Amino acid sequence: MAMSINPIARPLELRDTLRQMLAVLEEERHALAGLDVDAIMGCAVDKNALCGRIDTAPVDVVDDECRGLLDAARRINESNRRVRNLIAANVAARLDAMTGQPALYRAHAAPARIGRPR
Repeated sequence: MAMSINPIARPLELRDTLRQMLAVLEEERHALAGLDVDAIMGCAVDKNALCGRIDTAPVDVVDDECRGLLDAARRINESNRRVRNLIAANVAARLDAMTGQPALYRAHAAPARIGRPR
């Protein structure tokens, strides 16, 4: 059974939800810095729930303060995304080095050839 989300109807409710999002994004930043996988996953769940709540807000409740909070959340989320990508790239490079195998995806990799060996 799907959980019902109480829709946002006033700017104050949206501001509170956006402040919660900023707090979760800050928690995520700390979790990423500490490589705390459980906390990272918890933040992902919390962000998803908050996004569901934000999606209920009509456009007319977005005031100037909400726009500022939205912009801050967008910037922090982008920064966190870059850190996640750097961590993933570092892990991939280490795994490749340990196995002696090249990465599966490379920007300048030669195209695969299909056919019989000569």
